[in-house]
Amino acid sequence: MPETTKQQLRLEFEQRRASLSPFRREEIAANLAEWIYSAPFRLEYDVTVAAYVPIRTEPGSAALLDALLDRGVTVLLPVVPDGEPAALDWVRYDGASSLAIARFGLLEPIGDRLGADAVEAASVIFVPAYAVDKTGNRLGRGAGYYDRTLQRVSAELVAVVNDDEVVTALPADPHDVRVGWVLTPDAGFRQLG
Repeated sequence: MPETTKQQLRLEFEQRRASLSPFRREEIAANLAEWIYSAPFRLEYDVTVAAYVPIRTEPGSAALLDALLDRGVTVLLPVVPDGEPAALDWVRYDGASSLAIARFGLLEPIGDRLGADAVEAASVIFVPAYAVDKTGNRLGRGAGYYDRTLQRVSAELVAVVNDDEVVTALPADPHDVRVGWVLTPDAGFRQLG
């Protein structure tokens, strides 16, 4: 399917998200964080989870990351590498005070960079998306950082979206990496495929 179709979909989902009230956004963030306590994955002291810090209209907040820390897991957050799109670098998350504004206006952790291979230690990876379809196709922002990163992992991949962003079908390219799970604020964790 042409990239313009994906771009049109991104714009539509972005506009939908932007129309949500601040109250609804806060409710969504709280619900997503609460679902961490009933996750279908083992989340204990010896588990590593990779996640991200939601920005702008993305559903969620640092509360989800803090819920993961509360479960006792090691949380890795991505750092966008300089230059052209490539696999993401990773840094350990140590709480909201360890975040700083970085490239593209993202909030990224400050600390020692662990390299692109660090994500291979994660057993669960939460990934951003505009939407996900019932077979696991994920509509991301379009730069390909996550597709380049996820090709190297065997973790459970979880797209985090709003409930109405789980759709029947999305356009997909051969290089797109499918996710096996979705987390939404009202329905929680659901397996795809």
